[in-house]
Order: sequence, then C-alpha cells, then structure tokens
Amino acid sequence: MIKSVRDFGVGIGLLGRGFRIVLSDPRLLLRGALPALLTTLLLAGAVVGLAVGVDDLVAWATPFADDWSGTWRGLFRTALGVGVVVGAVALSVVLFAAVALIVGGPFYESIAEEVEDRELGGVPGAQRIGFARSAWIGVRDGLRLVLLALLWAVLLFALGFIPVFGQTVVPVLSVVVGAWLLAVELTAIPFVRRGRSLKERRRALRTRRGLVLGMAVPVYLLCLVPLLALVVFPAAFAGGTLLAGKLVAPGADPAPREGFPR
Repeated sequence: MIKSVRDFGVGIGLLGRGFRIVLSDPRLLLRGALPALLTTLLLAGAVVGLAVGVDDLVAWATPFADDWSGTWRGLFRTALGVGVVVGAVALSVVLFAAVALIVGGPFYESIAEEVEDRELGGVPGAQRIGFARSAWIGVRDGLRLVLLALLWAVLLFALGFIPVFGQTVVPVLSVVVGAWLLAVELTAIPFVRRGRSLKERRRALRTRRGLVLGMAVPVYLLCLVPLLALVVFPAAFAGGTLLAGKLVAPGADPAPREGFPR
C-alpha cells in the first residue's frame, strides 16, 4: 500500500516533467497540440450533437416507457439521457487519445524520439513506425480499448443506480478505469518503438499500477476540459514516454538529462 502511494506520487512527478519538457520547447508543444486541436474539434462536435439529440435518442430506445405516467417517464428518460451524455464525455477522453494518435502518429513519434534521446539516452535499435503503421496501431488498439471502455461504461452506469455506492464509489471507479485505458494509449508509441506488443504493454503497466495511475489520473481529469487538452495531451505524451522507459527498464530510473530543465 505504501509503495503504491509512493508510486502514485512518482507518476505525478513524471507528468510534471512532461509539462516542463513541452512548455520549455514551443516546437514540441506545437507539434503535439496540432493533432489534439483537430481531435478536440471533431469530438466536441460529436458530443454537442449527442447532447442536442439525446432526448429523441432516449425516446426511440425506450418505447416501453411510452405508457408510463408522465412523471415517471420523464424522470426515467431524463436520468437515462444524462447518463448517456456523461458516459459519452467519459468515453470521449479515451477516444480522444486514440484519434489523436491516429491523426498525429508521426508528430507523437517524433516527440517520443526526442524525449527518449534527451531524457533517457536514446533507445538502442528503436523501430521506426511511420504514419501508416502508427495509424493501423492506433485504429487496432483504439477499437479494443473503446470496446473495453463501453463495457465498463455499461457496468458502471448500472452500478450508478445503487444508493450511496452509485454516487460515491462509482464516479471514482469511472475515473480510475478511464485513466487506465488512457495510459495504455499514451504509452503505445514508446512501447512499439521498443518492439513491444499491446499484450506486453498491458502486462508492464500492471506491474506498477500506482505509478501508472499517478501519471494518468490527473491527465484524465484535465482532459475533461476540452481546450486545456491542447496543452495537457502533449505533456501527457511526454510523461507517457518517460513512464514507458521506466517500466521497460525498471532498474533504470529515467532521471533528467541535459537538454530539458529539471
């Protein structure tokens, strides 16, 4: 337990270093913000469209409630509509990472390479990914993770109806699950550059859950603010690169090297 708490603090520190890295180098910040901006516009439009049409969607999906009294029908459909929109917002954070990596794969690969070279001393035998391969990896991994997120969203939505538990524990679980899936996305390119598969990536992340969540939970919460994500995501990706380096070589702590401020 103490180790997990300590790891959580170290994870927050990795994210803090990610912020220092990108904020000290406008080139890296701009490189990471451009795909994030495009993705933000796409997903924000989709969420707004869902919010506008959610009443019609819920009414279409619940024809069995047409014969209920007006009060109960209204309460049920309002609660369901709010749940759909909240679930979509939570899912959009994971989707955001997947789409941003698909759209901006070469941008994020170059950020990973620069961070690894200047912070970790490079990655011997690192694989070149390229746009086509990064897009394929993003689509493949993104679909898997989005399906997992949907399954969790359904489960947590159902648990949300349990009195007290649904209003206290479920929101925390939602953040933890979303942050975990986000961490899997953020470490994709650094792991692929090292020739590691999604299965190996997930196994490595499970060895240091506290560390992973320490880096990913603040990112998840900050990315709920759409415009803030333009700065947060490049920093999170730099932090994810450091996290990957720490997990792949657990004996080598990624201490700062010359080139970026401590």
